[in-house]
Amino acid sequence: MLTPLNLRELSKQPELFAPGHRMCTGCGAPIVVKMVMMAAQYPLVVANATGCLEVSTSIDSFTSWKTPWIHSAFENAAATLAGVETMYRSLKKQGKISDDIRFIAFGGDGGTADIGFQSLSGAMERGHDMTYICYDNGAYMNTGIQRSSATPFGADTATSPVGSESQGKLQQRKDMTRIMAAHGIPYVAQASPGNWQDLMKKVRKALDIRGPKFINIIAPCNRGWRTRNDDAIQLSRLAVETCYWPLYEVENGVTRITFTPREKKPLAEFLKPQGRFKHLFQPGNELMLAEAQSHVDASWERLQREQAMYAHQEKCE
Repeated sequence: MLTPLNLRELSKQPELFAPGHRMCTGCGAPIVVKMVMMAAQYPLVVANATGCLEVSTSIDSFTSWKTPWIHSAFENAAATLAGVETMYRSLKKQGKISDDIRFIAFGGDGGTADIGFQSLSGAMERGHDMTYICYDNGAYMNTGIQRSSATPFGADTATSPVGSESQGKLQQRKDMTRIMAAHGIPYVAQASPGNWQDLMKKVRKALDIRGPKFINIIAPCNRGWRTRNDDAIQLSRLAVETCYWPLYEVENGVTRITFTPREKKPLAEFLKPQGRFKHLFQPGNELMLAEAQSHVDASWERLQREQAMYAHQEKCE
């Protein structure tokens, strides 16, 4: 049974993700990980795909992880953890272990939506009892800010540059939350560190559900986004309030929006503080900004229709 989220009680918990790591000042990823680890109410085994999080939390003989932790290659964190989870079930069946352990894999958007997609999809399809968490910062930040398939439309990156012949990434980002929901797994969710209670409730729900789960969490990167060092939470909130990153969950095929902004803000309010989008606000790029807004509007309207459809079905039943 899930215990209520109480800040005073949470502050008394031992930290499973220790300070002193080498993540950039103001990075969203360690904020996400700290919230996830704090939400957990079970013993954990963690796998970590290569990326910013892995390389900055395990320097030489030092580590920020106070749980069993496995570094996997870029492409196989899900496969590695699936193997560990299978071994655990075997040992439990043999009576060699009795602890009720949960399994979490962390990967950035590059290691999730691109390089690691095959192993992730396979682990989900096979039904392993694990939770995969993508910290989505929208590019390959660890290796020089190259575009990934999760990079948003119009973003200026090292491999989708802005110049006389190009105006940033010309494709819409891959929607991993919907893709994972299409696998028909028990639980899929989208979360933001700017809405901490929503995020932690979803983590607790995921860990309490048996079977494969996936949570996609936005994680601002001030280097790649070209923003201030102290605005990760504000940008995370703006992503939600503009519906660029809506908060919702899909549980056993049923879609539910978990936060609806009182007033949906224009997408420009999320994009303007980010240097990677500054060209969209220059004369001549009005159509690109309008296209980005139109895509967000259409996606939000589709999500609302899906929620309404399931609500109507439940009412009829």
